[in-house]
Amino acid sequence: MRTYNNSAQIHTALAGFRHNGQSIAFVPTMGNLHEGHLDLVRKARQLCDVVVVSIFVNPLQFGPNEDLDAYPRTLAADKEKLFSEGVQVLYAPSVEDIYPQGTHAQTLVHVPELGETLCGSSRPGHFDGVTTVVSKLFNIVQPDVAVFGEKDFQQLSIVRKMVKDLCLPIRIVGVATARDADGLAKSSRNGYLSFDQRRIAPVLNQTLNCCREAIACGFDNFLQLESHARMKLLQAGFDPDYFAIRDARTLRAVTEDTEEIAILAAARLGTTRLIDNVKLSLNPVSDWGMLAGGH
Repeated sequence: MRTYNNSAQIHTALAGFRHNGQSIAFVPTMGNLHEGHLDLVRKARQLCDVVVVSIFVNPLQFGPNEDLDAYPRTLAADKEKLFSEGVQVLYAPSVEDIYPQGTHAQTLVHVPELGETLCGSSRPGHFDGVTTVVSKLFNIVQPDVAVFGEKDFQQLSIVRKMVKDLCLPIRIVGVATARDADGLAKSSRNGYLSFDQRRIAPVLNQTLNCCREAIACGFDNFLQLESHARMKLLQAGFDPDYFAIRDARTLRAVTEDTEEIAILAAARLGTTRLIDNVKLSLNPVSDWGMLAGGH
């Protein structure tokens, strides 16, 4: 596995693979890799000849009171994991390499509507930071395929829209959420949870699944379901940010034309913000089946 720290180096290296006719899959990460990230890498290996992983803790997507400085940085351990998974190229740039004029002078990529709801409402500017760095990384790596996790469902939707709107020749592939045995979605932030908080944390996924089952059984008062779910999270010790039942394609309110529902939640447990989602197909003949997605 070769490691590159600046864009010129990796651009030259990847040109060699392209010259040989090899396809390139890209997995952008912020490091502190866990099994969920490695699932993305394994999917990338299935899809292309060469797998490129980036590790970059992006300051542009962190708000002023968020955990940028505390975000875990475990580069040596991450390298070992990526090497064992057969990754050929690691791109681990500095902030100066990605933002040579600083973040304040950086041109921003903004995806309207999709980026302004849910996490976009509670974390202003977050998704502008995500789409800006992802677009820069796409231009540096120029992959054929890019792989993202479905745990960050809103982020995946936004990246797909950005790629479509900007006519980028990249196929975006989503991978199902990796979970611990008790249902908690794997996340780098899970390490912040205390022992007692970690015991409570699976309630988030349990609440999402209960809501999905109610809808599958025909309960269609979504406002009541959302309110009940938020109350259940509060009683368990969470501070809910949102619990929302949306059209999976648009992230807007469900309508009679909705074919698939996404149920999305974000909540704090202590100081740790957890997110998760599950999906439900409204088309009984769909390949997804009545209880699709989420796992």
